[in-house]
Amino acid sequence: MIFLNPQRALDEMKQLRDLTSDENGNQRVVFTPTWKKAVDFFTAKVEELGLGWRTDPAGNLWATLEGESPQALVIGGHLDSVPNGGWLDGCWNVIAGLEVVRAYKLAGQRPPVTLKVVNWCDEEGARFGRSLFGSSAFSGFLDIEAVKILKDKDGITVEEAARAYGVDVNQAPLATREQKDIAAYLELHIEQGPVLEGLGLPLGAVLGTVGVERHFITFHGQAAHSGSTPMNVRKDAFLAAAKMAQEIYTIASRHSGVCTIGSCVTKPGIVTSVVEDCTITLDQRHLDAGELAAMWSEAQDAARRFAAEGNVTVAFGDLWKIHPIPFHPELIDFCDQAITETVGTSHKLPSGPLHDAAEVCRAGIPTQMLFVQSLRGISHNKIEDTKEEHLLASVTALAKLAEKTIEWLLKSHLVNHTIG
Repeated sequence: MIFLNPQRALDEMKQLRDLTSDENGNQRVVFTPTWKKAVDFFTAKVEELGLGWRTDPAGNLWATLEGESPQALVIGGHLDSVPNGGWLDGCWNVIAGLEVVRAYKLAGQRPPVTLKVVNWCDEEGARFGRSLFGSSAFSGFLDIEAVKILKDKDGITVEEAARAYGVDVNQAPLATREQKDIAAYLELHIEQGPVLEGLGLPLGAVLGTVGVERHFITFHGQAAHSGSTPMNVRKDAFLAAAKMAQEIYTIASRHSGVCTIGSCVTKPGIVTSVVEDCTITLDQRHLDAGELAAMWSEAQDAARRFAAEGNVTVAFGDLWKIHPIPFHPELIDFCDQAITETVGTSHKLPSGPLHDAAEVCRAGIPTQMLFVQSLRGISHNKIEDTKEEHLLASVTALAKLAEKTIEWLLKSHLVNHTIG
């Protein structure tokens, strides 16, 4: 990897930041002119290297350096951002991945396997509310009928917005064809959390993406005048919900998971009435499916207990869920080794946020993620940042991980040495 130049990648990242940001942050929201600027910037860099590129039916962009084998190692990320987003989220993966492929290209010899960099389309879901659009089309887990009805805040449908940029949403499921010949997938990402910074470590090997369960809990009591109703006879639905706010911290601590009550809606919702109905939303996450199930079971038990104490009733409903997705054990070890060789110390941790890597893994492709520290643990915010020395180290570690993965593919006979 003597042609690897992490500083070049960082310089390109800054160019992309300047091209797609304003005083409020980065504005690379999918199917917008600023997002298209980012895509055009990337394809220009690809063309400068003499690499081929194309867009699949789901809008994912693939850049390819052909190797001795048609079977490919893919490095991926996403150029889209949330509104007023950070400068590194998603796009650092793509720029760093291109630098790794560039190093092989500049070496002047075909790599033993084909190398690809993919820009997944609409990872964030910020505009239409459905994350991982392109990668889930690739994996085969996209419900196209459910997606087609989604609209943005201006009433524009996914179909309309995508069509303006040459993507026919109805054809998106055909992106599963891209799975052919993909032997492994790697993704570098900022952590978006405080763990690595808290440990004083620049890089971490990701164990997998956590399972997520989202539910609503509705307590039903009785509306009554807030002035004339004694405290000891009230059937206050909000009181039961308020007790849940503390209990989820106990549940999370007991299982080493995370829980969040993200919204609370009361009815009749006026200051002069005891709350009759109170609905809260509960988000629970864990890397272990059994622990995640136990967390939801304990949350229901607690809700029933608080309802009984307050002489109210409780009902439960499902919002959304995804199972934990552990990454490939051997690739986790390779990532751990690559980090140790680069910065001396590594740490293994799960990813709380979802990533395109989760969908690739669901497709049965050996998958691994590498995290680089986020300052203050902040992301999806214009103050999102990472120390430059850590960004540079992450490119080196990614390159080492790619080398180890290629060697593993060859030794494991997972690739064929026949190029068409």
